[in-house]
Amino acid sequence: MENKTHYRKVFKSDHLGVADLEDFIEEKKRLVFTVKHVTQHLLIPGDKKSGVVVAGRRVSANIAHFVENIKPLVLNAGNSKIMKGFCNGSSFVEDWKNVVIELYVQDGVTFGKEITSGVRIKPNQPTLSKPELLPTNKKVWDHAITYLKGEGTVTGIKQKWSLSTANEQKLKDASI
Repeated sequence: MENKTHYRKVFKSDHLGVADLEDFIEEKKRLVFTVKHVTQHLLIPGDKKSGVVVAGRRVSANIAHFVENIKPLVLNAGNSKIMKGFCNGSSFVEDWKNVVIELYVQDGVTFGKEITSGVRIKPNQPTLSKPELLPTNKKVWDHAITYLKGEGTVTGIKQKWSLSTANEQKLKDASI
């Protein structure tokens, strides 16, 4: 395949956009990511440092930050409603963490006066073969450490849980 560059790459963006996802799509990678946490940025009239800059404008926005090394995603109203549904109906962004989502590119999205493409969250959560073992799930994490301190092995943990290299090392270090 010829290596080509999307025209939108030159427009610097601090947030995840269609051009970023198209790179994953071209590489035939699944667009499944884990939302680490969501921050809320409120624009206060007269306060030039409030809010967050999105597409060159300072606005109020919910921003999803990911476990994976990708840019954060600005959550529009529709994506925010999906996140709420994935988090037991909680309207509080502080509860929107450690959530696995799948993204896609939707064409025909209205942005201001333009018709463009947008990044959307699929309304059904993707199923993973194994849940991810994260230090934020304190009860299970502590159980895994106790297991390793006994006669358990990392291989045994990986039979039930998905474990990143970094978290595997954290578990090993904590069980010494």
